[in-house]
Amino acid sequence: MPSTAHGQATPGRPRSESARIAVLHAVDDMLVEQGYAAMTMKGIAERAGVGRQTVYRWWSTKAEILLEASTSDAAHELDVEPQARPADDLLAFLEALTTFLTTSPAGLAYRALLGEAQHDTAVRDLVRAADLVGTATSAVLARVRPHAPAMPTPPLAAAQLAGPVVAVILETGNPLTPAQLADHTGLLLGAWTAGPPR
Repeated sequence: MPSTAHGQATPGRPRSESARIAVLHAVDDMLVEQGYAAMTMKGIAERAGVGRQTVYRWWSTKAEILLEASTSDAAHELDVEPQARPADDLLAFLEALTTFLTTSPAGLAYRALLGEAQHDTAVRDLVRAADLVGTATSAVLARVRPHAPAMPTPPLAAAQLAGPVVAVILETGNPLTPAQLADHTGLLLGAWTAGPPR
């Protein structure tokens, strides 16, 4: 039995891999050309050259398609090689996150989903379950934690690391500069090393 992007079994025939790829490419293209709000399941099917029944057999909403289109790319693009120094590890991740959010089709999809999640609880639940950025953030934090005894709990540390980068891009459309990323890294590592002031 085929499964969804989140591993849930779905009824029906197994997916045609070529049709699946066509649908995923279609949503990427349409997101750039039309924006999330203008996309429809009918339009996605037409753009992919498949029947609407085919699309609905595998996905319930355009958000599910967009999330699947971004998941594997996000995992690859945010997986940074461990660095020799903790500061370099954090900075490499922030640079990868910035590139992902500003130049990658998967990052554009993720940004669209974050926006939609602000007023659609079903999309919010999808984004939360997939945790595209959180998984990669946790990996780099786990490597740095032994060198940062004052690092807070994982959810707060992840928010401190990735939150400002994501927020600035969502609010302004522009990334932090390389110098700002380096400053952010230094401030975090300094606080996580020294602990709070007495």
